[in-house]
Amino acid sequence: MKIEEVEGIILSETNYSESSKILNVLTKEHNIIGVISKGCRNIKSKLRAVSRKLVYGKLHIYYKENGLSTLINVDVINSFHHVLMDLKMISYASYIVDLVIQVSKQNEEDNLFYLLKSTLLKIEEGYNAHILMSIVEMKLLDYLGVKPMIDGCSICGSNKNIVTINSNAGGYICSECYTDEGMVSDKAIQLVRMFYYVDIEKITKLNVSSKVLKEINLFLEDYYDRYTGLFLKSKRFLKELEKIEQI
Repeated sequence: MKIEEVEGIILSETNYSESSKILNVLTKEHNIIGVISKGCRNIKSKLRAVSRKLVYGKLHIYYKENGLSTLINVDVINSFHHVLMDLKMISYASYIVDLVIQVSKQNEEDNLFYLLKSTLLKIEEGYNAHILMSIVEMKLLDYLGVKPMIDGCSICGSNKNIVTINSNAGGYICSECYTDEGMVSDKAIQLVRMFYYVDIEKITKLNVSSKVLKEINLFLEDYYDRYTGLFLKSKRFLKELEKIEQI
């Protein structure tokens, strides 16, 4: 095995033997790899603080292409301190991580690393995690091969007079093709498309009304249910958390 430096984000951790952990790491160089952190659960271990979920940094490893690599040390770039201190932020971050893990099993696209890194850094900076979650959900539909039609009517292809968006139809619907699919606001129609095309790293302002965000979320939830087959416990927890906040 050769020593290699990889830029990565720890997605999950699993205890292994009496004192070690196996880390799943999304890397810029190799997509998701398994890394064993030997002895990191010992109190005096130099790897203890860096062998946990949501550590982002330069990992020095003995890299093994078809097996477990071994962690040597980590130069931490961001430990997402603010995210870890806030229940809502960590809940959204955990769901986004879980979603990326599932998508990576179907698509080993390099951009997944940049998408996750940019999103987590924006959440850490205090940007609205709920809106960022919806942006990520929208973008990941393309990776899953089920991107909705958002450049024109999903029925006739026209890009004029778009009046709503519907998961059953597969995207936008124009006034000529509309029947009884239910209407959403013009702002929701505009933002769904913007969510897909926006570069998260370049976001400097993120304001969406609760009404519009709800319309977008209802579309995305139904779309994921219909076309992706992904049902994540972390998403169910988020929905329960949102219900509690509304009481």
